[in-house]
Amino acid sequence: MKLVLTRTYFPEGTNGKLECEGKLICNTIELPWKNNETKVSCIPEGNYFIKKRYSQKFQWHLEVLDVKNRSLILFHPANNALQELNGCIAPVTKLSGPGLGLMSRKAFISLKSMFYKALDKKESVELIIQSYY
Repeated sequence: MKLVLTRTYFPEGTNGKLECEGKLICNTIELPWKNNETKVSCIPEGNYFIKKRYSQKFQWHLEVLDVKNRSLILFHPANNALQELNGCIAPVTKLSGPGLGLMSRKAFISLKSMFYKALDKKESVELIIQSYY
């Protein structure tokens, strides 16, 4: 499964749309781009793989693998990038401003279900992050 996250950058945050085979899955919010600095920047554009991960805080969620100079980059619910994210990606149902979104938990449950179905069938899930050109 190949997913494409296309970003638009703003000083206050990064907004994106996540698509699979040209079909919109959900929108996303992230921190603004600040040269991949830990806890204050979104991750660099590029190609990544995703795996299932469990933690006490987020229960079952998704981890973006092999991010240069970063670790524990996750997909998890959040509606305000600056207040709730440390470099992770939050799926949202609707964008409400730069780095802001609505109904994140609903978007996350749907996204997680889709990812887990593919991963349970031993499919790899590739995430391609790019910006609008």
